[in-house]
Amino acid sequence: MAEWNAYYHNEDEEEEQEEGQQSGGDHKFTGRDSLVFLVDASKEMFITGEDGQPSNFDMTMQVVRSVYTSKIISSYRDLVALVFYGTEQSKNPRNSFKNVYVYHDLDEPGAKRVQDVDALRGEKGAQLAAETMGSGETSLGEALWCCANLYSEIKLRLSHKRLMIFTCRDEPHGGNSTKDRQARTKASDLKETGVVIDLMHLMKPGGFDVSLFFCDIVSPPEDESELGLQLEPCDKLEDLKKRVRAKEQMKRAMARLNLFLGEGINVAVGIYATAVTARKPGAIRLYRETNEPVRNKTRTFHTQTGSLLLPSEIKKAQVYGKKKIVMERDEVDTIKKFDDPGLFLIGFKPMEKLKLHHHIRPAVFLYPEEDEVKGSACLFSALLTKCSERNVFALCRCISRRNYPPRFVALVPQREEVDEGKVQITPPGFNIIFLPYADDIRTMDPPQCTVASQMQVDKMKAIITKLRFKYRSDAFENPVIQQHYRNLEALALDMVAPEEIEDLIMPKVDQIDHRLGPLVQEFKDLVYPADYNPETKSAAKRKTADFGGGAEKKAKVEVSEDELRAHAQNGTLGKLTVPVLKDACKQLGIRTTGTKKQELMDALIARLGS
Repeated sequence: MAEWNAYYHNEDEEEEQEEGQQSGGDHKFTGRDSLVFLVDASKEMFITGEDGQPSNFDMTMQVVRSVYTSKIISSYRDLVALVFYGTEQSKNPRNSFKNVYVYHDLDEPGAKRVQDVDALRGEKGAQLAAETMGSGETSLGEALWCCANLYSEIKLRLSHKRLMIFTCRDEPHGGNSTKDRQARTKASDLKETGVVIDLMHLMKPGGFDVSLFFCDIVSPPEDESELGLQLEPCDKLEDLKKRVRAKEQMKRAMARLNLFLGEGINVAVGIYATAVTARKPGAIRLYRETNEPVRNKTRTFHTQTGSLLLPSEIKKAQVYGKKKIVMERDEVDTIKKFDDPGLFLIGFKPMEKLKLHHHIRPAVFLYPEEDEVKGSACLFSALLTKCSERNVFALCRCISRRNYPPRFVALVPQREEVDEGKVQITPPGFNIIFLPYADDIRTMDPPQCTVASQMQVDKMKAIITKLRFKYRSDAFENPVIQQHYRNLEALALDMVAPEEIEDLIMPKVDQIDHRLGPLVQEFKDLVYPADYNPETKSAAKRKTADFGGGAEKKAKVEVSEDELRAHAQNGTLGKLTVPVLKDACKQLGIRTTGTKKQELMDALIARLGS
């Protein structure tokens, strides 16, 4: 019989479950994501900017390559396509659409596709694009129709369908009303089939006016926070990458629950992970003769008869009081269940009651789900506003999924923040802080250490002040993971050597030394003895003398009273060793019962100060 492990041992599985899984095992997001890049190939896209700035076409190809490589790493089963419109040459299924060039069909990204996009970058890439595709008339309606056919030919189940248009022309048809009407019709047809159309408009002289044409083409923003992303055109590569990343990444809820505020008052909310630890992908086992992935399959056999056991024949047991308690699977599931999933409001507490040591695991984010229960956003907003105004957090009991143990959580309000361009930086909602139980709190017995003097403390404060800087977690990449993916990329693309990475977590020693100046040496003089050298190893055991077999004795170090008084005034008594301090106490006639260095120093300071 299998041993029954306590359920609580599996509690960490909640953090490792795939994003998008809802409470109760309901999967709303199933299938693969798909993304089509629809890129304008007109001559205006190839105009380079001032001061050697890359052209809009070159920036677009860099973004496409970035998405390709990120898809290969994070979600290689997603489908991606690259289509150019406004070309002179035509290449599409049955060549039924003029001035549309399908560079990549909807398929999984791979090394060959990354190399194809690399060939279109820079001056040589612009020349290759002119020779291969050229620039001709524009018909966005034909291009959208072609993209619709790409989607219709896919037999796989798609969970999300997204189309991104990259252009620097706000009137692609030059005022041709017939082509404008055709494009609006095809865009409407695409949106009815579930395709989300986004506009990645690029900078052009005179500015880009979305209201002239594209306001009827693109899909409405999925979230109010994305309104700012559709207003201003992009003129920098990093801004374009940021905008594409914000659209391309799916916002999937870890769980969807009801927040019970009282009898008959429920608010539909979703739990989102704002930060997830990035890990290197695990190794995939392959069959050595065919290189096909192999799958593990576990079967359970009877230890005595060797017969195969069915799941219904397996029970679970736990030894308690030297007695084996046997349970059926249904009984184990019943024991695990405390209540239905949900957030149950208990009360409110001042923010001062929430301490740093109460954060026992990463926080998650709470946001209303208006589609589940109408009016949830309004009630959620009112609760958020009042909690923020009164500086309180909501204390709740949380059961995130069926058969999960309950946790006490604190809902900490977070107000919306926007930058100068009215683009949202911080979304409004509640941060869910998981609180410890009494069993989780440990009573520590800290070791007794020597107390630093006020002069030493002040010197360290000066060092800390000099080394302060504004920390942003998104400014530092994990060098181990980055190097791992660079190596994989070099192998897949047949590169001579992997791309060099910059280890951003390495301390900038020269800059630190320049900022601190003499403070480090002054601190060392206050804290460490005169002969201290951190680079030398600990002293070896004394060797016996060559003659006589006795150990060599060090000569006594005599310190005059004036030198002791100077050390006491400068706070450098700590530089003297314990034997020297003992001899100084005997010299001054100080009777000491303790042998600790700090006690000797205190006795000397009291005597010399008087």
